[in-house]
Amino acid sequence: MLILHFRELDKKCILIIICKKQVIFSTNCIKFPAVYLTILRGTEIWRIENFQPVPLPKSDYGKFYSGDTYIILQTTSGKGGAYLYDIHFWIGKESSQDESGTAAIKTVELDSILGGRAVQHRELQGFESDKLLSYFKPCIIPLEGGFASGFRKPEEEKFETRLYVCRGKRVVRMKQVPFARSSLNHDDVFILDTEKKIYQFNGANSNIQERAKALEVVQYLKDTYHEGKCDVAIIDDGNLQAESDSGEFWVLFGGFAPIGKKIISEDDVVLETTPSRLYSIVDGQLKLEEGTLSKAMLENNKCYLLDCGAEIFIWVGRVTQVDERKAASKVAEDFIISQNRPKTTRITQVIQGYETHSYKSNFESWPVGTATGTSGGEEGRGKVAALLKQQGIDIKGLSKGSPLNDEVPPLLEGGGKLEVWCINSSAKSPVPKEEIGKFYSGDCYIVLYTYHSGEKKEDYFLTCWMGNDSIQDDQMMASQLANTMWSSLKERPVQGCIFQGKEPPQFIALFQPMVVLKGGISSGYKEFIAEKNLNDETYTSDGIALMQVSGASVHNNKAVQVDAVATSLSSTDCFILQSGNSLFVWNGSSSNFEQQQWAARIAEFLKVNEVFNYSQDDLLTEDMLLFDTHAEVFVWIGHSVDSNEKQNAFDIGQKYIELAVPLEGLSPHAPLYKITEGNEPCFFTTYFSWDPAKAMVCFMVLELYLVSFLFE
Repeated sequence: MLILHFRELDKKCILIIICKKQVIFSTNCIKFPAVYLTILRGTEIWRIENFQPVPLPKSDYGKFYSGDTYIILQTTSGKGGAYLYDIHFWIGKESSQDESGTAAIKTVELDSILGGRAVQHRELQGFESDKLLSYFKPCIIPLEGGFASGFRKPEEEKFETRLYVCRGKRVVRMKQVPFARSSLNHDDVFILDTEKKIYQFNGANSNIQERAKALEVVQYLKDTYHEGKCDVAIIDDGNLQAESDSGEFWVLFGGFAPIGKKIISEDDVVLETTPSRLYSIVDGQLKLEEGTLSKAMLENNKCYLLDCGAEIFIWVGRVTQVDERKAASKVAEDFIISQNRPKTTRITQVIQGYETHSYKSNFESWPVGTATGTSGGEEGRGKVAALLKQQGIDIKGLSKGSPLNDEVPPLLEGGGKLEVWCINSSAKSPVPKEEIGKFYSGDCYIVLYTYHSGEKKEDYFLTCWMGNDSIQDDQMMASQLANTMWSSLKERPVQGCIFQGKEPPQFIALFQPMVVLKGGISSGYKEFIAEKNLNDETYTSDGIALMQVSGASVHNNKAVQVDAVATSLSSTDCFILQSGNSLFVWNGSSSNFEQQQWAARIAEFLKVNEVFNYSQDDLLTEDMLLFDTHAEVFVWIGHSVDSNEKQNAFDIGQKYIELAVPLEGLSPHAPLYKITEGNEPCFFTTYFSWDPAKAMVCFMVLELYLVSFLFE
């Protein structure tokens, strides 16, 4: 027996007794029985049984039963040898409220055992975070039933035919759906798991990468549940040829018949992000904190709730007691219920000194240089998105240069309702809330802002926005439809017409932020460039784009897409370079601090997502990825990347190095390599669990696809 004694920062003693490879943790107020030591990086899982956490066998990792609740601990190595922890508690859709409450409490206890520095995540079945899903390759398998949890036990000996919908390019979201024809649609990929054969049904409009990921899931199901002995069949939607596999598949659904369109479900609803509101938690009650959000508002002996709409954060002061932290978790659950928020609202708990960048980005003042050792290790896993997060998004502290002295003109009252429509042919299409603020230069828009001013019931600001490259027909239609809206509102709105590049401050201030992109998405614009035989330069989220950010305040914070060439850069502005899922922020030497923070905020608006726990499978053939080992930098280029984009590989890599020097401590003279898919050297593949056969298969499949395309 080996006894180790530690004393943590909160002055609580933790006794760790290692005996027969098991560990018993105990403090003066914590009991977390029989858990395995997690000193090595990796994943540990406990299932809640009789309101206690019980270690889950490794063979069951990835299997989550809807009647149960689990705690998942992910340990990773940070810089300087420190360990970083993420604790997730997963709640099955049919688990009891008592079990989910137990999981939340035990999560707090486990965090305290680990020194009170873990980030805690609440995960609901079917709405898991990308981070959690990344721990389980190729996917989490959702199963009906439960293990010894007071719920019905699964009948493992009797095979049950199951139908799953499979979504995701990198992390796969599997959801069991009713085994019925009505569950199928043309937009998704489905897996039908029967006793003797597994069928993959590819909807006609499904994504090619989702099809590839689904095939990995099929192989996993075959190996895990069929001992590798069942048959596999691929069924393509719309292929009516008399094939035996296709016939067998449709017989299982009662015979072939047309399938319906995809029905929008709660899985497709994007939760709305709202302006952040901070509440202090005192004796289980919430008190709204007034004023501009800043780090100085957070006291180390209190807990706080930060309401961001789509996500709820709990902030825990370092000197708070375990019981206070448990109570704060319960307050967050009650808050969601009292506010009638969707049950899928995410809850994340962070502790003082270990705040995530997504938390800090909600504060207008978070002093630079207060980040802890977690920021580098937690976010620095060779991912380009980490670079953006480490810049402290939306920090508006002291400027390193002179602040802007522009006189702010009168602006419209805030807190109103903003609606935007894009003109398409003879109609207007509503712009999704998460896309409001993005304008294409080839399109025309109608903007309606409804607000309250003085004693009036409602005031309206109605205007058209005309892109410089929009066609005359769309401009006329925008004016006509805006006039109709003006009349329907009894001629009360202030009506205007605004042209790209001449936006007044009161218009720009409505959008936080405003981004003007190249090209257009309306059918009129597409037809025009086709008739003129012009190149379609329309911005896409997976392409290469350069954004110029020149403003630094709400009334002038506009970003404009410019040509992605070095001559577009200027020392007085900030720029955002996008390449696929990667974003880089380039700050001109004469730009000021406020500009740089707006650039970071705009980059966040363009939705950068970190790819967690990277593997060989994340090297997708249509992507160009940047991999930073802290000693070398690689730019990996997939086969399907556009030839023009390939030429910019070294420029992108060099820009990354320039940004990583002050943030990551990377040497400005770090070796930079450009490598292509299928030609990876050994000193690159050593960072992955590399399977040469898999790489060769992917290459052969691509070649066969291209050849078949040529002969169609």
